[in-house]
Amino acid sequence: MLIGAAAMLTAYGGANYYIARSLYQGAVLAFPNLNAKVYACIYAFIALSLFVRFLPVPFGVKSFMNWIGTHWMGIFVFLLLLFLIADILILLGRVTTIIPGPVPPGVRFWSVLIVILLTTALMFYGKYNATQIRTVSYDIQLKESAFAYEIKVVLIADLHFGYSTAEKDLPRIVQGINELEPDIVCIAGDIFNDDINLMRNPDAAIDLLRSIKTTYGVYACLGNHDGGKTFPEMQRFLQRSNIILLNDEHVTIDNRLNLIGRLDSSPIGGFGSLERIDISDVMASISQGLPNVVMDHSPSHLEEYGNEFDLLLFGHTHRGQFFPMNLITKIMFAADHGYYQKDADSPHAIVTSGVSTWGIPIRIGTNNEIVCITIR
Repeated sequence: MLIGAAAMLTAYGGANYYIARSLYQGAVLAFPNLNAKVYACIYAFIALSLFVRFLPVPFGVKSFMNWIGTHWMGIFVFLLLLFLIADILILLGRVTTIIPGPVPPGVRFWSVLIVILLTTALMFYGKYNATQIRTVSYDIQLKESAFAYEIKVVLIADLHFGYSTAEKDLPRIVQGINELEPDIVCIAGDIFNDDINLMRNPDAAIDLLRSIKTTYGVYACLGNHDGGKTFPEMQRFLQRSNIILLNDEHVTIDNRLNLIGRLDSSPIGGFGSLERIDISDVMASISQGLPNVVMDHSPSHLEEYGNEFDLLLFGHTHRGQFFPMNLITKIMFAADHGYYQKDADSPHAIVTSGVSTWGIPIRIGTNNEIVCITIR
């Protein structure tokens, strides 16, 4: 673990040196008297702000530095990609003699300016898009429908209370859920973000969550960020919110379907004494003959579920949240977003991109979403 952390820090440091140097080359052309030491200190302060959340500092300081750090990570990714593209284009220009060598100052200045403008535009668009919450709908026809009439399930995931805007956006989220008039609401994990104490107003959030209107209730499973030292407080929060937590447990809904909630397999900080058990042990206590719907936070467990299951509900991926990270989640998961069915005998699966953001507070090429599923 230490070797991995050292490698990541080395890579982060090297990438920041490359970005800082590229920015400085353009900046001194516009501001010849720019002090290199002052510039380096300001850049280092911003680049290291992300790590202040791990230090024992006052909540206000941590919150402010975390705001800088999370936004910087988005800027960092785009600057790195765009500077690499710009340098490749300049190199190709020199090879083809379109650009003389050494590179003229004007070419360097305009390349840096264009990178900065594109990064700024991407961040502003990503910030705006991250404030939008869309509703997506799916119709699921079960293999052998047991329903005399349809059941409407609303799925959300990845609220990340304390580390996202979900607490502020919760009135809109709840309103969006209630407008769909759901029979069941499922929350597929990562309700919190490692520490419930990061929430600004838990009581207000509890009141809002209690105002969700359903026919059969609100159910949740735990995600990898729903554990840690404040896990008991998280459980009490959900209980007070009238959210029924299913920890490798099931509930039968109106004698029409079995809803199963799985424990996440890799909780950060653990779930106390709780550990994920084999799906066969979960199924041993479930009477057969009804459709089986599963909430499981991560779609990395997709292959665990055979044809005895009918519908799988996942979150976790955020669909990468922004380009090009969405290309990475597409490689990592067989299903990273939307509807998926391996073959006609496999369960239907739906992966939501989440109702809020995590880490970098932007959305590019992906959306915050509330998912409405009509089961027939």
